[in-house]
Amino acid sequence: MKIKYLVISLMACMPLFYSCSCQQNGASESTDSASVDVDQIFADKPQEGVCKIEYAEGLVLAEKDGVIYAKISDPQGESGAVYNYAFVQREAQNKGKIALPKDFTVIEVPVSKLICMTSLQLSSFIKLNAYDNISGLTSTKHLFNKEVKSRIRKGLIKKIGIEGNFDNEIIMNINPGLILISPFKRGGFDALKETGIPLLVHLGYKERSPLGQAEWIKLAGILTGRSEEAIAIFDQTKMKYNLLKGRVDSLLASEENKNLKRPKIMSGEMRGGNWYVPGGKSFLAKLFSDAGAEYFLKDSASGGVTMDFEAVYSKGVNADYWRLLVSNEEEFSYNVLKSQDARYADFNSFKKRGVVFCNQQKSPFYESSPMEPEVVLSDFVKVFYPNLLPNYQPVYYKLLK
Repeated sequence: MKIKYLVISLMACMPLFYSCSCQQNGASESTDSASVDVDQIFADKPQEGVCKIEYAEGLVLAEKDGVIYAKISDPQGESGAVYNYAFVQREAQNKGKIALPKDFTVIEVPVSKLICMTSLQLSSFIKLNAYDNISGLTSTKHLFNKEVKSRIRKGLIKKIGIEGNFDNEIIMNINPGLILISPFKRGGFDALKETGIPLLVHLGYKERSPLGQAEWIKLAGILTGRSEEAIAIFDQTKMKYNLLKGRVDSLLASEENKNLKRPKIMSGEMRGGNWYVPGGKSFLAKLFSDAGAEYFLKDSASGGVTMDFEAVYSKGVNADYWRLLVSNEEEFSYNVLKSQDARYADFNSFKKRGVVFCNQQKSPFYESSPMEPEVVLSDFVKVFYPNLLPNYQPVYYKLLK
């Protein structure tokens, strides 16, 4: 089997901040490390509050003397870069006297105006109803949120271009206090560094579990002064997700269902001669497992891999289900799928009508689902074990009829 692992940009290794220019936007590089032990800050795992991180692998939070510290790294471990931040309350009486670790980027919070580069970043602020904090976005191609669209029409939120082709003039006119970036994506961040506006690396999209990704809402809570709301939202999400996962586990473990087997599911489709497939240790593989299914790929990749058709066919031809994320203006159907590649009809999941799909043209998938993993889980449980959720109506993914 020929597998080609996706290439990750080396942008993460490049310095992201200039201390003198950042000070104008409420951020600076700390230089006083005399009384602060960095290792000690993150030595103890917080057991409560916004700094309590249970599932996110790329986000570590700690609080000391009223300052919240963040250590951000690649959840998939493909980059060794670590990004350190210190969030200081804007109205703190003693903020000029606080000793901070060296090489931490200091950001005053709450941030009144910020720019989101991805829908996943945006989803946290939508969930928190923190619309007033959003001043700029990149692509609005699959945007559904009525409030965000209204603010764009009114000019309250500006479109700044796409990754690799940002409009720095618009960005400077916005004069945001912070820009959230994902440096392992397409890039174009060199130009942003030249603006002097502080950049904060957001790697939530690389988390390997649904709850890990959703937990990044706590970072959004810190940035907007809505920490308590973020904690409450995530606690509810976690409770609902784990409750449903527990019901699935109990069903599969019960004596009366000892002959019940986990259904097998494959994922992805052909693009440009290759089949893009989430790895066996990926976010989706974890989601499928929690929903009571067996993922057809057993490798150790946590990101995406590309495979040729023959390799996918040999592993997935007998799968019960096939997950697809599509973008169709018209109604999606088995005929539409077959027209894309006649070989698709040879898969068992096609023949037995086991395609599970989400049409991003019809659903706010990117802007909402990252903060609603319990809903996505319910969608798949409804497909795999419909009797567990007899009255549930799918939100994102549904079985193609």
